[in-house]
Amino acid sequence: MADVTSRLADRLCSLQWMMATAESCTGGLIAGHCTDLPGSSRWFERGFVTYSNAAKTDLLGVQPDVIAAEGAVSEAVARAMALGAFYRTPARVSVAVTGIAGPDGGSADKPVGTVWLAWCINGLVHAERQNFGGDRPSVRLATVAWALQGLLQRLPHAPT
Repeated sequence: MADVTSRLADRLCSLQWMMATAESCTGGLIAGHCTDLPGSSRWFERGFVTYSNAAKTDLLGVQPDVIAAEGAVSEAVARAMALGAFYRTPARVSVAVTGIAGPDGGSADKPVGTVWLAWCINGLVHAERQNFGGDRPSVRLATVAWALQGLLQRLPHAPT
């Protein structure tokens, strides 16, 4: 994962962009992986850990009626989290994750390992659902890796 984070850092630096994170099920692990890299202050702006629904609403502006209607683990909430991080920071890009890491909390519609991820680049949001297998640590680490790789894939290349 260090290689992906390093390439992400290089890309963001070449674009002269900052990133922000909005995390629920990963509890700050994405921000942690980013800031493990020396010099991350050049490209990492801040991270929000919004584990509770109230935190999603208070810190990111996710509407309570969206959470009530769709559930905290949903495309709508992931998109709102990504937009909230984007609009509440000077960052040009954000990544958001919300999911069920387990070992309990799953349902037939949203089994353990269900994660919604969203990436916001200059106000444009892409979201997708993933189902990661394994125990709680495995689901969380797979989410971090997918989130960082997904952001790297979606970033433009710097003009030459």
